[in-house]
Amino acid sequence: MSIEKNNYVDFHCHSAIKPYGKSFNYNPIGRNHTYRSAVNSIWYYNPPSLTDKLLNYVINITKFSQANFTSMAKGGVRVVCVSLYPIEKGFFVNRITNEFLRDLTANFATGVGKKRIDAVQGMTNYFKDLQMELDFYRQLDKKVVQLPEGAYRYQLVRNYNEIQTLIEDKKNPITTIAVVLSIEGMHVLNNKLDQAPVEFDFLANVRQLKNWDTPPFFVSMAHHFWNHLCGHAKSFTKLVAANVRQQEGMDSDLTDLGRKVVHLLLDDSNGKRILIDVKHMNTKSRASFYAILDTDPRYASLPIIVSHGAANGLQSFTNPAPGGSQVAQKLNPAEINFFNEELIRVAKSKGIFGLQLDERRVASAETIKNTKHSLIRSKIMHYRSELLWYQVQHIVEVLDNESLFAWDCIALGSDFDGIIDPLNSFWTAEELPYLADFMERHAHNYVQTATFKLASNKLDADEIVARIMSSNGLNFLKRHFR
Repeated sequence: MSIEKNNYVDFHCHSAIKPYGKSFNYNPIGRNHTYRSAVNSIWYYNPPSLTDKLLNYVINITKFSQANFTSMAKGGVRVVCVSLYPIEKGFFVNRITNEFLRDLTANFATGVGKKRIDAVQGMTNYFKDLQMELDFYRQLDKKVVQLPEGAYRYQLVRNYNEIQTLIEDKKNPITTIAVVLSIEGMHVLNNKLDQAPVEFDFLANVRQLKNWDTPPFFVSMAHHFWNHLCGHAKSFTKLVAANVRQQEGMDSDLTDLGRKVVHLLLDDSNGKRILIDVKHMNTKSRASFYAILDTDPRYASLPIIVSHGAANGLQSFTNPAPGGSQVAQKLNPAEINFFNEELIRVAKSKGIFGLQLDERRVASAETIKNTKHSLIRSKIMHYRSELLWYQVQHIVEVLDNESLFAWDCIALGSDFDGIIDPLNSFWTAEELPYLADFMERHAHNYVQTATFKLASNKLDADEIVARIMSSNGLNFLKRHFR
């Protein structure tokens, strides 16, 4: 297949979270409006104003939409793994005791609207909300919209063959964005939040997922809060961490129920196999999941998926010391990020590692503090894209040290609209072409002087960026999305 420069693949974003949230302001709720000027349309274009950018820069709040389909169309995204995510109640039941202030703060941080927050606060059935968000995507599936750039649509796809057909159709005047479903957090299986987990219900809901018309390609077991299935990693910082209770379950391992869910998801004899994304699991749960893959011959060929992650620069679970690259100490050494031994696992499994575009994740606080500043946009882009380049360089050097080909498992997993603090000047999907250009500059500078243990790791800068932004993702989907 010929890959055009801007046929970008994004393994993780939340295109519906804001417009679906805003749909709660209208009757009926859950309507994906056909007019792209409506705030409850997934095509609603809301680029950041100067005030929005300053707000993000000063207190890391991202109010604007990053992954609406108009921004993705403008940015050249052709394949996207959208993450279905019923917002967890823990966000809105927090240490701020005044209900008005709690709602105002949450709405300010997420941009989903007060009525959506009220609905989450009163929610007793995550699985119903999951199905409503799925329906939100289905409403405009294959519906054509007219943008200044031409005619566009998106299509929910069931396998790689459908993606290939859409990308190779050069004669069609309508550009189609292929949409692959995923789910973030298996709290979605809980349809009775007001009582103890019911195993029968959890497993029955897994079976429902596997029999959707377009089943999720992969799911993450954990997210931000305790879900009775596995321990989650600390994910909040600064203002959010100070006001949200995340401790319950953080030190837990995979539970018995969690193990049953894992096996049912991976079983390919009762519907389509759903792969597991290890992002947000704590190290205990990740270690237990890897042990399942290592000891059960049915899973020997399964890939490790990190849909939106970052390396932490540390060697292993048992030896959490920085190393493995020249830039290891520039990275954020958090447990939610991934150790060198896990990067090696991803590569050996022919898995995928989607790099998220969250400044707080990709670099240490010290690195960000020492990053140069400028009022010139091109210089800001150069300095901030280098934070992401450190991730690429670290992963490549760790893998090259193991004599592994290093350039086929790194991809993009932006986490746009996932309440992230984006790399400054790369605010939304619309700026992805600029990110590709600046990453190519860093790649060019790097390969001029880099020496590799494995000769095949010395690639040209343009091929490196094409792999990260496009072809690695497509090749992974070709192997596993069937």
